Amino acid sequence: MEQRRTKKKPALNWAGPRIRQIRNQQGLSQEMLSARCEARGLILSRSTLAKIEIQVRCLTDMELLTIAEVLHVKVKEFFPDRMKLF
Repeated sequence: MEQRRTKKKPALNWAGPRIRQIRNQQGLSQEMLSARCEARGLILSRSTLAKIEIQVRCLTDMELLTIAEVLHVKVKEFFPDRMKLF
């Protein structure tokens, strides 16, 4: 029987796992983070946030900045340590 190899799709963002980690550390659900973003003018559904966190959706600079503001962290906190971008 022939085995099918499924190729893992490349990550579409680097920030997603850190967003999830920080959100969880702060005791926020995806729904709560989504609502807080919406209160700041960014419409970001829970399902869209889930896709960002599992790296199957890109995120815009506006989304990244708003999420950082809502979570009270600097944007650089979303990137792996090896990335010396800022």
